[in-house]
Amino acid sequence: MALNFFDQFMSPSLMGIPLIGLALTLPWVLLASPTPRWITNRFLTLQGWFINRFTYQLFQPLNPGGHKWALLFTSLMMFLFSLNMLGLLPYTFTPTTQLSLNMGLAVPFWLATVIIGMRNQPTIALGHLLPEGTPTPLIPVLIIIETISLFIRPIALGVRLTANLTAGHLLIQLIATAAFVLLPMMPTVAILTAILLFLLTLLEVAVAMIQAYVFVLLLSLYLQENV
Repeated sequence: MALNFFDQFMSPSLMGIPLIGLALTLPWVLLASPTPRWITNRFLTLQGWFINRFTYQLFQPLNPGGHKWALLFTSLMMFLFSLNMLGLLPYTFTPTTQLSLNMGLAVPFWLATVIIGMRNQPTIALGHLLPEGTPTPLIPVLIIIETISLFIRPIALGVRLTANLTAGHLLIQLIATAAFVLLPMMPTVAILTAILLFLLTLLEVAVAMIQAYVFVLLLSLYLQENV
């Protein structure tokens, strides 16, 4: 039984063909496309309002040089948000529970912000490795610590997203299994467990949204240091 709980995180395949590519493509198909009409449906209006508010809040602290990343970060946010939400549906696969995928997203974006900082303002970028007013004996130690913390950033991005979604899916499956087992023996307890499962599902919907936002928000903070 313990091994079955982790089967949901295995990449599905059909006739030996991995279906993770289909899982990564499906969110783009579900997003509503802009229309040249003046009057649009409510879903498209809500989607446009959400994207505009997200872009405004994310790039308001950045100088105009960082606004070039608006389309890329907004697309990444919608992509992660769609993957996380679709993964909460029954009999679906959540690609963002795979550490390899999250690291594949975190490392290139983090590396791009570092390269931009080293290219545009190398003095300021290297100055982040040594806080101002550091005593002379502590300079080598602090440089090593700040360098390690710099390289830990993409690892923290990928592990945070993976751990939060994996823990949520495991909790949902554990409580659902408990409710199913308790139903014939203790119906009252099973009903209370089902209510707890419903509340946990609502919490996981919020976690799916928040984790996608936090992932992109931290990338924007890294970008803010280097532009």
